[in-house]
Amino acid sequence: MSLSVVFGLIWILVANLAGMVPSRDQHWTRAYALIACGLPLLVWIGWQAGPWIALGFLLAAGSVLRWPVFYLFRWLRRVAGRGVAP
Repeated sequence: MSLSVVFGLIWILVANLAGMVPSRDQHWTRAYALIACGLPLLVWIGWQAGPWIALGFLLAAGSVLRWPVFYLFRWLRRVAGRGVAP
């Protein structure tokens, strides 16, 4: 198992533990920190372990960070709807 995959598994464990601890801001500060660490980690996993392992990590990260992903898709849908002028 490559070092990037080990760090990815540690990231998933830390993200799950961070989600269990109560927070006043509904975990958004932790989510931003996890996203900032997770994106370079995703690239590193894709470069070292391959695209399929990176896709698995991306799906696992999306499962942990489901509300930021939900709001991202909501924002993309709203932006795509504004692009067409009647």
